[in-house]
Amino acid sequence: MSGLISASIADLHARAADHYAHQNYEQAAAIYEQLLLADPMAISYSWQLGLMRLLQGHEAEAQLTWALATAELDPDRFDQSMAELVCLLETTAEHYVQRADPQTAWLIRQHLREIDPENFNNLLHLLQLSLSLERSPVETLVELDVTKRLQTAPSSVDPDLLWQVGRSLLETYPHHPPIAAWVEASLPYITTPPKWVGVMLLAMVKVSRIYDNPRLAHHYAELCYRLDPHNSEVILRLSILHQEVFQFDQGIDFAKQYLAGAQTPLHQVMGTAILLRGLMVTGARWQEATAVLQQQTEALETFLATYQPESGTFLDASVICMPMFFYPYLRDDPAATRSLQNRLSNQYQSSLYDAIEGNASGYQPYPLAAPVSRSRSTLRVGYISRCMRMHSVGWLSRWVFQHFDRDRFEVYAYFNQKTEVEPFSQQWFADKATRACCFDGDILGVAEAIRQDEIDILVDLDSITSDHTCGVMALKPAPIQVTWLGLDATGLPAIDYFLADPYVLPDEAETYYNEAIWRLPQTYIAVDGFEVGVPSLRRDRLEIPSDAVIYFSVQVGFKRHPANIRSQLQIIHAVPHSYLLIKGLGDDKAMRGLFEQLAEEKGVERDRLRFLSRDASELVHRANLGIADVVLDTYPYNGATTTLETLWMGIPLVTQVGHQFASRNSYTMMRNAGITAGIAYTPEEYVEWGIRLGQDSALRETIRMQLWRSRQTSPLWNGRQFTRDLETAYEQMWLRYEAT
Repeated sequence: MSGLISASIADLHARAADHYAHQNYEQAAAIYEQLLLADPMAISYSWQLGLMRLLQGHEAEAQLTWALATAELDPDRFDQSMAELVCLLETTAEHYVQRADPQTAWLIRQHLREIDPENFNNLLHLLQLSLSLERSPVETLVELDVTKRLQTAPSSVDPDLLWQVGRSLLETYPHHPPIAAWVEASLPYITTPPKWVGVMLLAMVKVSRIYDNPRLAHHYAELCYRLDPHNSEVILRLSILHQEVFQFDQGIDFAKQYLAGAQTPLHQVMGTAILLRGLMVTGARWQEATAVLQQQTEALETFLATYQPESGTFLDASVICMPMFFYPYLRDDPAATRSLQNRLSNQYQSSLYDAIEGNASGYQPYPLAAPVSRSRSTLRVGYISRCMRMHSVGWLSRWVFQHFDRDRFEVYAYFNQKTEVEPFSQQWFADKATRACCFDGDILGVAEAIRQDEIDILVDLDSITSDHTCGVMALKPAPIQVTWLGLDATGLPAIDYFLADPYVLPDEAETYYNEAIWRLPQTYIAVDGFEVGVPSLRRDRLEIPSDAVIYFSVQVGFKRHPANIRSQLQIIHAVPHSYLLIKGLGDDKAMRGLFEQLAEEKGVERDRLRFLSRDASELVHRANLGIADVVLDTYPYNGATTTLETLWMGIPLVTQVGHQFASRNSYTMMRNAGITAGIAYTPEEYVEWGIRLGQDSALRETIRMQLWRSRQTSPLWNGRQFTRDLETAYEQMWLRYEAT
């Protein structure tokens, strides 16, 4: 008789399992009810019955079933029985994950959380499931209070599961601060630091470059350092990010630490580069920076003489960017600087081409790719940049998108290292362009996407301010490539032309540029104007008399070469009742100390200097320029956007003209605005013009009137005509390409 009952029960078990497998949960539940009637003490039937009701969507009934069964449990078997329920729910949840049904798995694990709230690994599974569902893992993280639970030392954490969840979160949502806080709380439970550091380094770069959040990136760098304090890549990134969050001394210390451990010429190049960067961004440690620049030059020469690429690898584009970035701030020697830049860029591009030869995608840079035969009547021009936003490049280049001839040209806007665009970018670039898209992938993927767009002329707006853009340009996805606006030229052989004008480069420049210099007929940049806000500066609030002469210097700290500061202070000393306003990023305390030290040398009282904080916006910044009687430019690296803003506001400017691109920006802008008063060719002339403009109010007024009138007549303020000149250049470039 018992055998028959056992057979009947076994049959019921089999039928229940079959119904469950076919998702007939109602029938399965009915069978478990029969089994419970036959054996009310078999707690497993209650667990299964509750599960079937849960899968039917009857959550309240499921909870009631489990609660009633729990209330009847023998205290001696309570823990074991509850462990069986937990095991059942975990196994079932995993089953639905394998069946690609994360929603059901989520439902089961949510009820498991109520039954076993101390089960931390279940919370990790819920986080993992949120990535597969239309749920924000960040909100889930907060809702489940996972970070706080980690901080209270849960009894059991599965390190492999922690890694799986951590990797997924860091790859997809690194820009959310709660993710970083969760990672920090996870540190004590990490058993494989190298894997975590690797994925956090990638997250850090994404947060810094794509999401423009250096403080959060710095947080990730510090977490990496806690996991692996001897990792050279971590030390390198931590040095840079300390500098970006204005922790200048720490940035310099980490740069020195990286350099001390540099074992190869390439690492020595990068080590001296980040040390030089750290010193320069303070705006005050010029003597040390000059010495490190010499070390940098020696390291670059050694690297260029000895570098041998390893098979299948290539240099990172950062090697042509950061090491060369600060040369024009420290010296005006374009022949020597361009020689280094060109040779370095040649080496980088050569290593890149060797590495991609025979790549799986079959991608080939122009001119190795098949020649372009254009069938459409329009020229397709692409602009690539990470700065088509509220940035100097964005403020200046937007007018080309406003005015391009839509009958003759198609204009594509490529927002590099972006996942979405801000309202300014949407208004001035994306909405005006024929096509606009964001890129955040690797350089080969970006180059392939541009190639598919069949771009005729690709224009780089970043130059060496963006290693990623340099990498894309080196792959030459377009038959004609141009560098414009962002900075001096990259020196990449893949770039055909560097846009200039009759003034911004001297005649001999053709002898030391890799690129062909294409001189536009009047100016290499023009704008229709600038939006201006409400000023926040007043003389009385600055304790400056109404009849005093105000000189204004508005530049980032690393443009303030001590020799130029001395010239500015010499002007202040010579003009009675004058004051110097100083504004710009840098180490405020150190920069103030430098100015005050040099002021003492020149006999200028400290109370004639005013150090200003940054303005609330670009519009307020421009309005505040109006407090100045004279703006004093920097040398050997001039202003560019600041110069245009100064001239637009009708303010006299004193600039010193040099030989390199960076020391001739203000020169070309003033010439194109019809102004020669204030243009100096030596430090002595700079001082003379500064004194004269400070003492001669009539001359200042004449210049102001000339500048106001120039708004209607100058090529500098005619974005439409500039765009026509640029388009003519593009058409001539294309004709030249077709001819060859």
